[in-house]
Amino acid sequence: MIIREERAEDFDAIRALVEAAFRAPNPHGKPDYVPTEHLIVDALRRTGALTLALVAEDSGTIIGHIAFSPVLIDSRSQGWHGLAPLSVHPAHQNRGIGRRLVREGLSRLAALNSKGCVVLGSPRYYGRLGFTARAELHLAGVPSQYFMTLSFGDSLPSGVVTYHNAFAEVTR
Repeated sequence: MIIREERAEDFDAIRALVEAAFRAPNPHGKPDYVPTEHLIVDALRRTGALTLALVAEDSGTIIGHIAFSPVLIDSRSQGWHGLAPLSVHPAHQNRGIGRRLVREGLSRLAALNSKGCVVLGSPRYYGRLGFTARAELHLAGVPSQYFMTLSFGDSLPSGVVTYHNAFAEVTR
């Protein structure tokens, strides 16, 4: 398996992968859940808001994808990014692919002089990858234990985090 940056010829495969990953099993526990994460990736890409997008490829097949985009803190750019979404094809889950995508993505973000990364997700999963819930940064309407941060330096800003408009537009 290799991890590399996404390419234009990957877009259809990425869209199908992300939709499949969020369709089954249903990550939100809602029987009527219709995934929109693939549409978020498309919107981030279309608006030029993807700072970094990586794929995991095995024997020429894309089996994983991760996206990072800038976030605002108290309505200002402070060099921080959001990890979302992370997708692994259902047939390849629980094999460490997501973990490898996250680690490689964080390493590349740091090399791009990002100040840090936030993620909304499972504290058990993302906690093992270095993310922690901190009172200084929060996402409106989300229980604090599910919104986590990872600083690439010594400083941690404080305030309300806002993701790119693509997230709100697609989920309406």
